[in-house]
Amino acid sequence: MTERKPVLMIGLALSAIWVVLLLGFWLLIPVRTDAETGGITRLVIIIGIVMPLILIWMAVGLAHAISDLRAEAAELRSDLDQLKQLASKPPKSAPPQSVPEPMPTQPLPAAQPRPAPAVAIAQPRQSAAAPHQASMDFDSPEPAPVPADTLVLALNFPDDADDHETISALRTALKEPETARVLRAAQDVVTLLAGHGIFMDDLPPEHVPPAIWRKFAEGERGKIAAKIGGIRDAGALEIVSALLRGDEIFRDTAHHFLRHFDTLLTRDLPRLEDVHVQALTDTRTARGFMLIGRAAGVFGQTEA
Repeated sequence: MTERKPVLMIGLALSAIWVVLLLGFWLLIPVRTDAETGGITRLVIIIGIVMPLILIWMAVGLAHAISDLRAEAAELRSDLDQLKQLASKPPKSAPPQSVPEPMPTQPLPAAQPRPAPAVAIAQPRQSAAAPHQASMDFDSPEPAPVPADTLVLALNFPDDADDHETISALRTALKEPETARVLRAAQDVVTLLAGHGIFMDDLPPEHVPPAIWRKFAEGERGKIAAKIGGIRDAGALEIVSALLRGDEIFRDTAHHFLRHFDTLLTRDLPRLEDVHVQALTDTRTARGFMLIGRAAGVFGQTEA
């Protein structure tokens, strides 16, 4: 509206000037009324009087239309700027991972060999009130182990949303309860480490033969354990050591993860071929185990 007022005022002013000029012309120059003033002459006079007014107000209307177009263009530019600002903002951070229940913080046993995990079979209940339920507990099958290739892919986690093969492997592995616990614990740890600028892809471990990993999984410690944990990045180890000392949430999460991954090694390494052991120990999950285990003293070192 503010842009239309000056144009309207100009139109009125020009119209008024034209009317004044017509009155002056009418008063100063006598109008011929004889027979020489024919119909065509009168038509030309009328057109000469009216046409300037028509042109003036056509120009006013055109100016109003241009003003409206400019306003719409400005509004569109504003909307586009807002969309660009929204698109350039970083995505909201994902909700914090659920913190697992606190676990004891002592390091893993360092000397005693561990027996292979026993297969738990639920005993039938003696109560006569629920014989059917007891039979169901007794007959429930043990979950099948995760295939080696699937396990390795799942422990490495997907690279991105387009890594469909790894995503499928992860979904399959999560169906096995024990493996699912390891994966969730590993995800919590990897997420916490990434929040402190530590990424597993930046920490390639030293090569350790599968035979050493097998001995470690069987419970050997000492020199065997010292060869495990081949991540020696001083900056990452310093940060993890500080977190283990000063961050209770991280400490509980880390020890929870160490125990579950140690159980996975004991359970799964005996059934894997050397090629799968080598691939498993180079996954992001295994790198997290080596990094945190070295900082926590699991491999014979003391906490910094």
